[in-house]
Amino acid sequence: MSKSQNPEDFYTKLKSQLLDTTLWPTEYLYKFIVLSDQKKIAEIEAIFNHLGAVIQTKESSNGKYTSVSINVRMKNPDAVIEKYKEVAEKIEGVISL
Repeated sequence: MSKSQNPEDFYTKLKSQLLDTTLWPTEYLYKFIVLSDQKKIAEIEAIFNHLGAVIQTKESSNGKYTSVSINVRMKNPDAVIEKYKEVAEKIEGVISL
């Protein structure tokens, strides 16, 4: 989501696209980028704890940022969007891809 885009417009469009292109429940891949701060990475991981998520992290070449990929089974588009909002609300400076 770009910084200039209204978050609610983004989520409405995402929900529509997910409904049109995916059979639910399904495996969904979240991708986030954060500063390479173990506390922030642990907070993201905690949000997806107890969901059976497969979480992978990868530091950027200069070590300043870390990519966090989370593959998890989600029941519907609303559940997907709820997690995006939770991450954005709890983790300062996170970029959702």
